[in-house]
Amino acid sequence: QVQLLESGGGLVQAGESLRLSCAASGTRLSIGLVSWFRQAPGNQREAVATITSDGTTNYAGSVKGRFTISRDNAKNTVYLQMDNLKPEDTAVYYCMALTGRPYWGQGTQVTVSS
Repeated sequence: QVQLLESGGGLVQAGESLRLSCAASGTRLSIGLVSWFRQAPGNQREAVATITSDGTTNYAGSVKGRFTISRDNAKNTVYLQMDNLKPEDTAVYYCMALTGRPYWGQGTQVTVSS
């Protein structure tokens, strides 16, 4: 059984940082593609960062230069380092692993106050 467990969300002020973690069991994150998505109330879920099996990363324009996605193969965990957070980054953040089929975590809330 595959499980993805996100953690690291919270309430911060604008300009501060958070690091989200996505820890996997039942699948190896290094064999596929992992993306962080976010969904704010009333908005569609959007992809913000992706890391492929060979380590290639991609970012949404709105977070480029502020967010960094990385992977620790030994810990089977993908991280999202979020710096210089803005109120518009407020959302539930989800981890999605595409390892044969898509798997989703339960989400973690990030709230950025102005």
